[in-house]
Amino acid sequence: MKFATKLIHAGIHPDPSTGAVMTPIFQTSTYAQSSPGVHKGYEYSRTHNPTRTVLQENLAALEEGKYGLCYATGLAATDAVMKILKPGDEVLASSDLYGGTYRLFTKIYENFGIKFKFLKIQTAADVEPHLSAATKLVWVETPTNPLLRIVDIASVAELTKSKGLLLAVDNTFATPFLQNPLTLGADIVMHSLTKYMAGHSDVVMGALIVKDDELHQKLAFVQNASGATPGPMDCFLVLRGLKTLHVRMERHCKSARELANWLYRHPKVGHVYYPGLEHHVGHAVAASQMNDFGGMVSFTLKNDSLPEAVKVMENLKVFTLAESLGGVESLCTHPASMTHASIPKEEREKNGLKDTLIRLSVGLEDIDDLKEDLANAIG
Repeated sequence: MKFATKLIHAGIHPDPSTGAVMTPIFQTSTYAQSSPGVHKGYEYSRTHNPTRTVLQENLAALEEGKYGLCYATGLAATDAVMKILKPGDEVLASSDLYGGTYRLFTKIYENFGIKFKFLKIQTAADVEPHLSAATKLVWVETPTNPLLRIVDIASVAELTKSKGLLLAVDNTFATPFLQNPLTLGADIVMHSLTKYMAGHSDVVMGALIVKDDELHQKLAFVQNASGATPGPMDCFLVLRGLKTLHVRMERHCKSARELANWLYRHPKVGHVYYPGLEHHVGHAVAASQMNDFGGMVSFTLKNDSLPEAVKVMENLKVFTLAESLGGVESLCTHPASMTHASIPKEEREKNGLKDTLIRLSVGLEDIDDLKEDLANAIG
């Protein structure tokens, strides 16, 4: 079954009681049992819900996995992975990563005795010197947020497998339409479904997808025991959004590629971060492991002035200045004060994230309108 067909049909069947083509919203907390402990696979909606089951099966198919697990948010999904570790374990993580992930790692789990090292990871060579007996997990994003660096997933996976470690990949920016980390050797794929997967800026949710039975059992236990599960209405909304993921991503990628090249030629623009540009240091790896280069573009102005960058963001009319990404509408974000504000300034700058960086989520509007909006804002 090809990807576009999976989006619409994988794990999805007409409702047996009514024939409804769309998966019903099973808005219930509990289920009748014919005898104590005897039921139809559902007993309480924290543990299982039919709407969530369909979404989880669909996600597993899209990521070439075996099991999908949905959580109330992307951070709840990340939190579930941390809960299969124990005090004294060590995590090696990309230094360029979502600020909320950094906050969860350093402000919550470091207090519970889990150690974290943040590295500039591109290949296994960047990871191997830092491995220790305590290392249990490598956590990467690719493309990264917000500098759009690329990690060679297959290279890192070969190393982690040889050492008996887990590799988790945050695939939010790419989506399974562009990249399948499990087929490249990763053990866990994480998504903030809030973004491209749902695609309409109307729901918050996260997911994990795995192949291994034992790993799934551990994560499913955490899902049920900790209870950070999404409601059926949100699951329905993500299922609805997924049906158009392929056509949306094609447009996101096409417009982002054109906009990145336009920015690259603009006399007042300094650096453009987009893996689809041939001079991007990760371009070759991105071209080998992705089907296209995504809908995210970051840039700085040539004068590298924070007041000027703020003025540009304030002057945008079609791009909305807001957090998040991946919706049908174009968004502009200032990572240093918004999505990555929880990372200390010195850590941000050490990683190359300047206060002057502007991040764009390129939406589905007409590309000429997006160019005109940026042209007017930049001046």
